[in-house]
Amino acid sequence: MPNIRAAIPEDIDSLVALIDGYRQFYRQPSDPEGARHFLAQRFERDDSHLLIALDESGAAIGFVQLFPVPSTTSLGTRWILNDLFVVPEARRNGIGSALLQAARALAVEHGVPQLMLRTQTDNVTAQSRYQALGWQRDEAFYTYLLSV
Repeated sequence: MPNIRAAIPEDIDSLVALIDGYRQFYRQPSDPEGARHFLAQRFERDDSHLLIALDESGAAIGFVQLFPVPSTTSLGTRWILNDLFVVPEARRNGIGSALLQAARALAVEHGVPQLMLRTQTDNVTAQSRYQALGWQRDEAFYTYLLSV
């Protein structure tokens, strides 16, 4: 199993390739410098929880990133699991599941009562993994986006 731990600023070089690969998975152009800037902002602002998965040799093979958001309905905070990525050559080895479980454990540790995530409707592999780990699909709300 991978070593999963909180990412630190010294991990930025390793994380850049993961973030860039994640973005390309979602059909965005490669932008390593943009990824580096984005990561530097996260660490500077301390506005997310970023976990990194490392293989036996210490190479970065995946990450999960969670963003706290206030919830008026629950009068508390929930976390949005915004990003989950495992490098293609390490997939199907339980790393994604381990990252999801680590995210859940971190939420419990912080007293966060609920995690949320979105995934593409055609990403059935991820959907089956989420459901196997106890995530429930929300049938009550639609997501709308507005480009400004």
